[in-house]
Amino acid sequence: QVQLVESGGGLVQAGGSLRLSCAASGLTFSRYGMGWFRQASGKEREFVAAIRWSGGSTDYADSVKGRFTISRDNAENTVYLQMNSLKPEDTAVYYCAARLEVGYSDPRVRSNYNYWGQGTQVTVSS
Repeated sequence: QVQLVESGGGLVQAGGSLRLSCAASGLTFSRYGMGWFRQASGKEREFVAAIRWSGGSTDYADSVKGRFTISRDNAENTVYLQMNSLKPEDTAVYYCAARLEVGYSDPRVRSNYNYWGQGTQVTVSS
């Protein structure tokens, strides 16, 4: 049974930082690209960041580029999202997702992901 468990969310003031973690189990982690998405209240779930299975390639939404960093530790089956210079508009539930890398698939597209976590709330106060 595949499980993705996010942690590290919370309440932070604008300008602050948080580090999200996503621990994966039940899958061969090194075969999967990983992504972070977020969903604000009343809005659709949107792409935030993605990383290839090797960690050698990353991709970011324009809204977080330069502030967020995605990384992974294949030995620990964990993916991270370091979030700096947080803004109130970053407030959302953050989800990690796993995408089996067989050929190319767009990491920004939700439907390309095979597994999802339950999400962790991030709230940024102004």
